Amino acid sequence: MSFTNRDTVELPTDECWELTRSVRVGRLAVIVDGKPDIFPVNHLVDDETIVIRTGSGTKHSAADRQPVAFEVDGYDLQHAVAWSVVIKGTARSIERVHELVEALQLPVFPWQHGAKPRFLRIEPQTITGRRITVSSSDLYRDPAE
Repeated sequence: MSFTNRDTVELPTDECWELTRSVRVGRLAVIVDGKPDIFPVNHLVDDETIVIRTGSGTKHSAADRQPVAFEVDGYDLQHAVAWSVVIKGTARSIERVHELVEALQLPVFPWQHGAKPRFLRIEPQTITGRRITVSSSDLYRDPAE
């Protein structure tokens, strides 16, 4: 582990993939009109790539054939531990017929009504993750409890 802070642990790649598979919501970071933007997306891990289903709008046009970042995170309330995984790579639109047919069979569904005929595949160049022991678990407790 490369971090010196005893409360922060760098995660191995296989655990990063396991955590990425464990959640359904992530965030896709792209550049739109020269400025960073972030979109919440549902996703699926497919052969150590990330697949996202979307429409033909801003998200798709900003990501296709461009460098992107994708992030997922979580918090274990019982153990007061947070984690985060960041995947950086290039996104590309899935357009080849055989790959598109395979993507249509993946259980990744759009949240909103309407046509979402596009699929993006993020091909990772780096994947990093960390687990952090939270100093005060009371910060994340529901005040109504």
